[in-house]
Amino acid sequence: MSDQCPNCQSVRVGKKNYGKKTAGVVGASAGAYGGYVAAATGGRVGCDGTMATTAQFTSIRVVCNNTLAVALKGSTANAVKVKHNTAFDADLVKKQLGISVSAWDEFMYRLKVLSDRRVKSTEARNYFLKVFTDDSREGVGKTNERSMAKALGLYEGEGIGATLASSEGTAYGLLNAVTEFIDHQRRAKTVDHRLDSAWFGTGAAIKNRALEQAMSLVA
Repeated sequence: MSDQCPNCQSVRVGKKNYGKKTAGVVGASAGAYGGYVAAATGGRVGCDGTMATTAQFTSIRVVCNNTLAVALKGSTANAVKVKHNTAFDADLVKKQLGISVSAWDEFMYRLKVLSDRRVKSTEARNYFLKVFTDDSREGVGKTNERSMAKALGLYEGEGIGATLASSEGTAYGLLNAVTEFIDHQRRAKTVDHRLDSAWFGTGAAIKNRALEQAMSLVA
């Protein structure tokens, strides 16, 4: 049985608590590229007071529960921290994050553009190579071949929703393959470690790079 914090209603997963919709749903879409729901995410909560509640604007692909932070133009912050001994004001958090329906609509438009961009096999391989190669100031970084191969397999049909018209052979499909791998299949010590990384750590950084590389295909 999972524990629930009486202050923020977050749900315990491992040693930390996570609440996907603490600040409420902002927008939703169920089009060909849809299945994504936007919510301000209260996560990495330390209900014993040792850790502040962290809120960020996150999309969730319902068909596979993949998550992806929404890039907000002109936002005051990418994440907002609220001390756990203070009341969590959802409206104030949304204001601090710069969340609005128009911001969500812009994000969904970007996903629609990605779903319309057809991708050649060589482009797909180059995409995953860039996503899974560590940045290095001293030249070419190290590529995680195992992760790259797994993500490529998800893109080519093994992933949930990979055969949908919006994902099969598209830039949107490339992005979803990475988010599914990071959120659900990447090797980790525990589910807690994987979730923390996917939302706030190395996994989140890889997903951000995946989005950037996908958008470069439609630039």
